[in-house]
Amino acid sequence: MIIDSLTNGQKYASLNKHFAAAFNYLSSTDFMNLEPGKHDIVPDELFAILSEYQTKASAGEEMEAHKKYIDIQYIVSGTEKMGVALLKEQAISKSYSDEKDFLLYANAPDYFIELGAGQFVIFYPNDLHLPTIEVNGPATVRKIVMKVSVG
Repeated sequence: MIIDSLTNGQKYASLNKHFAAAFNYLSSTDFMNLEPGKHDIVPDELFAILSEYQTKASAGEEMEAHKKYIDIQYIVSGTEKMGVALLKEQAISKSYSDEKDFLLYANAPDYFIELGAGQFVIFYPNDLHLPTIEVNGPATVRKIVMKVSVG
């Protein structure tokens, strides 16, 4: 897991063959005027998902993980907390879906991080995460999730 601000994004370009393109897209796109939804950049290897939502309480929520894609989660506007844990021997609560590249774990996060506008976090497949959590009550967040192929 890596946490930083977008102004430092290119420092991580060498960590994956698509990170330079991902951070260039994040730096050069006006996400306030872009339609929510999926936006392909490199088919099957790099795409963006823009969403806007209300943050929620962490009670009853479960951590997620992926196998095929690394997440770069960038906060366009608003603030949210994210629960985090390293993948160890946690109990899987929802089996892996190859189609959705998604599985859930019922264990509680080891800790929470807080991200605001202009900040990003990179979650690798061994980083369990619980996004969209409220800081001081429900609030609107606009976020882009870059999905970067691990291969």
